[in-house]
Amino acid sequence: MSAHLSLPRFARIGAGAVDEIGSVVDQLGLQRPVLVTDSYLVGTGAADRVMALLRSAGQDPALFDGTVPDPTTDSLADGLRIVAEHRADSVIGFGGGSPMDTAKALAVLSANGGEMRSYKAPHVYTGKALPIIAIPTTAGSGSEATQFTVISDSASDEKMLCPGLSFLPIAAIVDFELTMSMPPRLTADTGIDALTHAIEAYVSKKAQPFTDGLALAAIRTIGKHIRTAYADGENRTAREAMMVASTQAGMAFSNSSVALVHGMSRPIGAHFHVAHGLSNAMLLPAITAFSVQGAESRYADCARAFGAASESAGDSVAAQFLVETLSTLCHDLKVPTPLEYGIDRDAWDGLVPLMAEQALASGSPGNNPVAPTAEQIETLYAEVFG
Repeated sequence: MSAHLSLPRFARIGAGAVDEIGSVVDQLGLQRPVLVTDSYLVGTGAADRVMALLRSAGQDPALFDGTVPDPTTDSLADGLRIVAEHRADSVIGFGGGSPMDTAKALAVLSANGGEMRSYKAPHVYTGKALPIIAIPTTAGSGSEATQFTVISDSASDEKMLCPGLSFLPIAAIVDFELTMSMPPRLTADTGIDALTHAIEAYVSKKAQPFTDGLALAAIRTIGKHIRTAYADGENRTAREAMMVASTQAGMAFSNSSVALVHGMSRPIGAHFHVAHGLSNAMLLPAITAFSVQGAESRYADCARAFGAASESAGDSVAAQFLVETLSTLCHDLKVPTPLEYGIDRDAWDGLVPLMAEQALASGSPGNNPVAPTAEQIETLYAEVFG
């Protein structure tokens, strides 16, 4: 069976790459982009810098800075209005996963219309969309290289995974210097997010040789550099390595899939407003322990790549070392449990059945080495609460 691979048409990667945004837009034959970002990047002056670069290259950009963490269907309304009023021919997602997810949603909705719910999995959308350019400012989501967006339904709090080639950026600008100001908490959460992408891409039932290489390369790089990036945010070598690994992991899971961690993570984010990378980190050790029996040799490969086990270690031993190493990593990077984060136990327990239902409905758990039942997912939610 042939593998189906989808990647951005091109990428600019390295220090100072963001300065090339004007030439990228020009190369694509575009003129009227909307820069989709958030108030934080406006406040730091970063958004103004990109707008100035676009204008100096002869483009006519507009700004939408209303992106919110974990974007919702309601949060898209003002962006759709700006895209329409500007008669935009493209969108530029500038920021972490949320601005890039928002840009992808705006690109599809402004060109094709409809409600976001009609684009959620298992539907795969490959129709009309404005061209998307992605400029990540965090090393984690990998959204600059993926054919997915995640938007929460404001009416139901369901976090909807929306897949399809139309959500894939046509170009990506990956400049690690944009991540140098990330605080330790964000560095940890986004770094473990990228690690989760790579591990799940490798152990997924949809994994294939092309994605295997990207996933293992990302795991190897993250294993070497995540602690340094967390402890010393000014370390350029670590920042650059984590940025490249994040993009590799994004390419890997976009062309294979994510699995149970992501399936269970999205409802946590939707109902309790936990950042996506952090909710992944809360789940990763326990879900790995649950899943190891279904793909022991694959998890062992992950352990060796990360540096958790020697090349000579047997698969059973190496896979167990991976579980232990992930637990230690989350402890050292101060990942809180849902209880420590401040989530009310009664509220959590009351929503567990619905969260399990939503996790299964996303389709991601079906890609897991051990496909869970709803009851097993509920047990795992109880286990990770703390």
